[in-house]
Amino acid sequence: MRLLKMVPDDTNIGFVALRKWAFGLTALLTLLALAAVGARGLNFGVDFVGGLMIEAKFASKPPLEKVRADVDRLGVGNSTLQQFGDPYTVSLRLPLPEQGGEGASNAVVAKVKGALEQAYPGVSFTRVDTVSGKVSGELKWKGTLAVFLAVLGIAIFSWLRYEWQFGVSTFVAIVHDVMMTLGFFAITQLEFDLNIIAAVLTIIGYSINDKMVIDDRIRENMRKYRKMDMKALIDLSVNETLPRTVMTSVTIMLALGALLIFGGHVLMGFTAAMLLGIVVGTYSSIYVSSSLLITLGLTPESNLRKVKAAEVAQGAERIGPRTGA
Repeated sequence: MRLLKMVPDDTNIGFVALRKWAFGLTALLTLLALAAVGARGLNFGVDFVGGLMIEAKFASKPPLEKVRADVDRLGVGNSTLQQFGDPYTVSLRLPLPEQGGEGASNAVVAKVKGALEQAYPGVSFTRVDTVSGKVSGELKWKGTLAVFLAVLGIAIFSWLRYEWQFGVSTFVAIVHDVMMTLGFFAITQLEFDLNIIAAVLTIIGYSINDKMVIDDRIRENMRKYRKMDMKALIDLSVNETLPRTVMTSVTIMLALGALLIFGGHVLMGFTAAMLLGIVVGTYSSIYVSSSLLITLGLTPESNLRKVKAAEVAQGAERIGPRTGA
């Protein structure tokens, strides 16, 4: 029985030849993502904006304007309604009561539930969240800080492990991956909550894993082929790791596809972010991160100097300090 090979062994794709087109596409997509986030903003969940969130599932497709009018008549504050997952599920957001604390919040939730159950027989409530303004602000700050520190830490690690060019290229590629995810959520207006922050951090972890495999092969080939042209060397390295990259991406996407179809609307945002991140991360690893090394001036001689310095240091350690008679 022959083994399944998604990428033939003799694959020789000229990725570097397309680097200018790839850089142009990357810059364009990043600018579009920034414009989408600036123009439409992110649909922050209760985790980040605070307030009450009640998720109601109706027996039939509800008229949103009528539901909003029914809730507004209760005098519990301005309501925001959004269809969530399917036409029968509605996410209802309300401001927190100014006084009364948790007891007042529970009273508002009970009041809204009672009114909807009376007006729409068969309605069920699948989720109720309450987050104070102070907590939501802390969550937003810590979530942003977590993403920033993850990207910065990974870039510094690549710098120290390889050459500074690897650190810069990794930073650019991961920022591109994160911006694509934010742009996607700005355009689709899917709810952006702590689950999506977890998805973004997972995307960063996947992207750096993929990039490290390619970077390790580039470094190995720089030692092995010290006189090879850098463009040919990077093409060789990417093609050698391409079967592993494609197989890993496809298998993960199959699992995420099943989760997207059968996981329900609660996991839809997380799964959609992950699927997009796998595609964008694979693209940036192959076309952006590796090809950018040439633009940044990386050559086999750069790594050769580092290797010689390490060999000299090891030789000095073996000899040890000399003592006089």
